[in-house]
Amino acid sequence: MRRVVAAVASVVLGVVLLTGATTGPVPQDPTDPVRAAEYWLDQYGIRDAWKTTRGAGQKIAVIDTGIARGPVEFSGAVAAGTDVSGVGAADGRTPVGAVDSNHGSWVASLAASRGTGNGRGMIGVAPDAELLSVSVGFGAVTSKPFTEQIVDAIHWSVDQGATVINMSLTTNTLDWDPSWDEAFQYAFDHDVVVVVAAGNRGSGTSRVGAPATIPGVLAVGGVDPSGTASNDASTQGITIGLSAPSERLLGVSADGTLVQWNGTSGAAPIVSGIAALVRAAHPDLDADNVLNRLIRTAKPGPGTGSGQDALYGYGLVDAAAAVSATVPSVSSNPLGDLAEWVRLYRRADAPAPTGEPTTAPVEIPPLPPVDSAPRAASPLLPTRDSLLYGTLPLAGGTLAAIMITLGVSAAARRIRQARTSREPSRTTNQESLPS
Repeated sequence: MRRVVAAVASVVLGVVLLTGATTGPVPQDPTDPVRAAEYWLDQYGIRDAWKTTRGAGQKIAVIDTGIARGPVEFSGAVAAGTDVSGVGAADGRTPVGAVDSNHGSWVASLAASRGTGNGRGMIGVAPDAELLSVSVGFGAVTSKPFTEQIVDAIHWSVDQGATVINMSLTTNTLDWDPSWDEAFQYAFDHDVVVVVAAGNRGSGTSRVGAPATIPGVLAVGGVDPSGTASNDASTQGITIGLSAPSERLLGVSADGTLVQWNGTSGAAPIVSGIAALVRAAHPDLDADNVLNRLIRTAKPGPGTGSGQDALYGYGLVDAAAAVSATVPSVSSNPLGDLAEWVRLYRRADAPAPTGEPTTAPVEIPPLPPVDSAPRAASPLLPTRDSLLYGTLPLAGGTLAAIMITLGVSAAARRIRQARTSREPSRTTNQESLPS
């Protein structure tokens, strides 16, 4: 993901953290420039949603480069972690990668950072939710296949009790490895909301790529501070479900430095945090209905009507409405059915049916006995059929032709003899004459 990084401020360490699961207004120091820069808290109804919930009891798994240990904003926020790259720390808290090592911390700080206390410092969308840190490696950072890392990351996150999984990454291709079918279905079967980034034109993603193309995931596009689809920090595609801010975002780096950055990598965790708020406010809802509330309460994008748009999805996410509005329930995932997709498009790879037949066997009456086979004979000797239908008719026809020929010859001979006996002798005497 393309990021524009610029140092904004240094984080003040060693202060009291915002903790607890209380609702109501979150303390804020009006003189703090960091909180003032988090424009999405007010514009997208997040502060209003905090009057109902701050995400307590929810776990957001951040499958990324790892959430750093040091920053005070993460103190008490990370419940567990792991590394699936083979090159990071066992607890997933050592950032992986030479270029993108801060990426996981930036993402996590948008979702559920705690601030630095006294109403100051960066605060996430769901500040009472817990984080799960899963470090993955991109490109040449590790020899372990990326597709395999994602499979392991999803399984671990689900098994650790994640209620929301955030994946701020893209493959820049529409298709995905077949091994992801089972992994993502594992998350869906365990009632997990999966939120992914749509990608950015500025980093070469001209259209949405996997995993944002997988049925059932919530793909997030990006908008600028005015709510207009971002030119560089977003992309387009028919699978985009929602839009959220992707420009002029803030993030906490591994060393505690606050930076400004762009990309749907940041839009996704804002939506993941809101999903955690919805789940905390409505613990009776399954993942399908959480997704349904998010997309049905979204505000239409500029110049769009009802329905899903290739730039904005179903619209701009609205945290307050998603938490408080009355929304009819659904019985299936409104963003698609991965199992049905697999049934239709992976049929060639489907295993052969196994198990016992489900119907009683059909009784078939015995067939009549087979006549005994004729005795084998030499192919050089005539058979009954060849004599009856071949040799005898041919011999008869030949004999008849011969008899007719002989009869004709005899008759012709008798006719010639009769003519000879009836004709007189015609002898001519010739005399010699003088010359």
